[in-house]
Amino acid sequence: MIDLRLPIGIFFILVGIIITIYALVSPTYIPNITEHINIDLYWGIVLLIFGVPMTLFGWIAEKKAKASSGDRPSDASNK
Repeated sequence: MIDLRLPIGIFFILVGIIITIYALVSPTYIPNITEHINIDLYWGIVLLIFGVPMTLFGWIAEKKAKASSGDRPSDASNK
């Protein structure tokens, strides 16, 4: 069974990349609203920072689960 951290992390990485690229190529000046703060860039980076550890932890947990299932005999061989 797949660990939910893996697809959630991949999703956040993809959305973070999209928002970061959008922030880098779009005009950032909207008077009286943003005060010259590129909020899309900051949120893209936040999503990437959240997505990378989620993906890594999900990948590590999946590897450990596969390794531990290989150490013990299956239920079919016990019958």
